[in-house]
Amino acid sequence: MESDRTLAALGNEYNPDILRAADEPHSAQEFSEMLDIPIATCYRRIEELTAAGLLELHDRVLSDEHRRTNVYRREVDKVVIQFDENDYNVAVTERPEVKNKLDDVWRQIAHD
Repeated sequence: MESDRTLAALGNEYNPDILRAADEPHSAQEFSEMLDIPIATCYRRIEELTAAGLLELHDRVLSDEHRRTNVYRREVDKVVIQFDENDYNVAVTERPEVKNKLDDVWRQIAHD
């Protein structure tokens, strides 16, 4: 992950809120409604977070209107930014694959 891109993405309004909410997969519409973010802004922020490697396209689910909808989930568990006199370092801890699989199984059970 690029430190500059990660730091820039984290600094934009709404992005930290989206990442906090993205522990579970949600659509742009769901993020927009949950977090009171205008839908167009929400799409832009999702694109930015995805490009920075912080959010991932998790699945394409069937919406209530019977259309395929993208749902996104956080790709990371932790981001640590350290500043020193002349530089900074961004350390990202990705979500463990086991956690992703357990979340998927739990979500499937909950919807059945």
